[in-house]
Amino acid sequence: MPLKKLALQPGVNRERTRYTNEGTWYECDKVRFRKGYPEKLGGWQLISSSVFTGVCRSLWSWITLAGFSYVGVGTNVKFYVELGGAYYDITPLRATTTSTATFAATSGSATITVTDVAHGAAIGDYVTFSGAASLGGNITAAVLNAEYTVQSVPTADTYTITATATANASDTGNGGGSVTAEYQIPVGNATAVPLTGWSAGGWSSGTWGIGVTTTDPIRLWNQTNFGEDLVLAYRGGGIYYWDVTSGTSSRAVNISTLAGASNTPTIQNSILVSDISRFAFAFGTNPLGSAVQDNMLIRWSDQEDIANWTPAATNQAGSLRLSRGTQIVTARQARQEVLVWTDSSLYSLQYLGGTAAWGAQLVGDNISIASPNAVTYASGVAFWMGTDKFYSYDGTTLPLPSDLRRYVFNDFNFDQSDQVYAGTNEAFHEIWWFYCSAGSEVVDRYVVYNYVDKIWYYGTMGRTAWLDSGTRQYPLAATYSYNLVNHEAGIDDNETGTPAAINSYITSGEFDLEDGDKFAFVWRILPDMTFDGSTAASPAATMTLYPLKNPGSGYNDPASEGGVNYANITRTATVPIEQFTQQLNTRVRGRQLAVKISSEDLGVQWQLGSPRLDMRPDGRR
Repeated sequence: MPLKKLALQPGVNRERTRYTNEGTWYECDKVRFRKGYPEKLGGWQLISSSVFTGVCRSLWSWITLAGFSYVGVGTNVKFYVELGGAYYDITPLRATTTSTATFAATSGSATITVTDVAHGAAIGDYVTFSGAASLGGNITAAVLNAEYTVQSVPTADTYTITATATANASDTGNGGGSVTAEYQIPVGNATAVPLTGWSAGGWSSGTWGIGVTTTDPIRLWNQTNFGEDLVLAYRGGGIYYWDVTSGTSSRAVNISTLAGASNTPTIQNSILVSDISRFAFAFGTNPLGSAVQDNMLIRWSDQEDIANWTPAATNQAGSLRLSRGTQIVTARQARQEVLVWTDSSLYSLQYLGGTAAWGAQLVGDNISIASPNAVTYASGVAFWMGTDKFYSYDGTTLPLPSDLRRYVFNDFNFDQSDQVYAGTNEAFHEIWWFYCSAGSEVVDRYVVYNYVDKIWYYGTMGRTAWLDSGTRQYPLAATYSYNLVNHEAGIDDNETGTPAAINSYITSGEFDLEDGDKFAFVWRILPDMTFDGSTAASPAATMTLYPLKNPGSGYNDPASEGGVNYANITRTATVPIEQFTQQLNTRVRGRQLAVKISSEDLGVQWQLGSPRLDMRPDGRR
């Protein structure tokens, strides 16, 4: 019999059965396609040993006029700027009190009770003290004058902290005269928290006496640049500004404190600075002269002035309200337009000039979007994940055909949809979405769309935010280890600083060996692989053959009867020409076959070509 060449179509398809999927791939992890052929993903490396506090949900990079390369890092607890691998805390302040805070200690305990009338702090919030004097014993001024986390809130005027020393009998004072307490903005949730019961929702929103079920959402940041400075805001909060010339020891400040500030938004769900004439936008914000949030309202500042939001005949500040949907979810700068997603529609904002400044046009209706971070933009096209399908917009809003739609949305935690994060990997023409599977409250899956080859693949990975290589050499990702890693750097998992192997595999659909009627006996494989880029002395991959009697019958077993067979393909030399295992002897018998390629060793990088099977007829039974 002639050799059977395995030339499978690129991409992974889970919309059909394994047998109907003949001629293509069915499942994978840590694998991508290059020129139509599968290969192991690139590795990732820790950028530094430093860590941040909280789960990062936002990354933004830029280079200042002085040439410093910053990355903004927004977590559910704090906001940092990264520079040279170090994380600098620039979290804005909510309030500052002077000469009102006092301290009380109990001998033998590290718990300190702080009294500060109407402090407004909640459990988990951060406060920094300065100007305090010693309580007389172990609780010295150096102990008190530090940053602390609020541990409990007994009353509206008191809260407790845990000191770095244990009080003794001499600690009886109140901390001295002029204590300054700086209260940082409230911390947010790392995961969405269901709220059930009485008062969980608004008035009349539930059955009387039963209560309602709602969700306390996660903390999500937006950030962008206004010149070389950083504009940042978290969903449901104000808008803040960090002047890079003030240095990494300074905090971001509310834009209402800037010179010339007028009617700045006090609450919003998303922000953006337009490329056209630099207008600052607030989406889902409070109307002029009101503190009540309107989830469908858009306001923008005067041109080139982030502080002035008061419309006048002499400026271009203004507002408009969208009509389709119940809330604005997010917005992105696109080519000559600003795209705005509500929970059911897509709008295009276009600059009109004059006093009207901006106008909105409906460009998509009856759509959905999974989260504020579920959209990304590449090659002039916006791509986003909805609640039951994927979409694209290139001037026309269309559902994005997906070979993994059922696989993704049948195993999706909709309660944690706000954790969905989209990003580009332009070097490989990829759109990545990270999301929570149905049984997980943290991100554990990814799905990839290659927009050049128009193919899909997927896998398992925990990443909470992603930033493509724009101002940096590699794409950046935030991890649950509270650090940043460079992706496509190296070939191993170096998230912790200690290299670990990346387990990768890809499995084909089931294909007929003969005509699907007669059995065939596969006695030899002629592999076709490259191990370019490997650092291991003898890199290897495993090829596994899964024979079947009939589709759906289960794989034949044991191997002695022509069942599942494993064979290792190993590189034996690197110079002058790369050599690898030339043939593998097997004992596999079946009507159909599935093939799996996998690796789980350090220092291995592989790409599959077109292996061939050598087989002979083996009857009907």
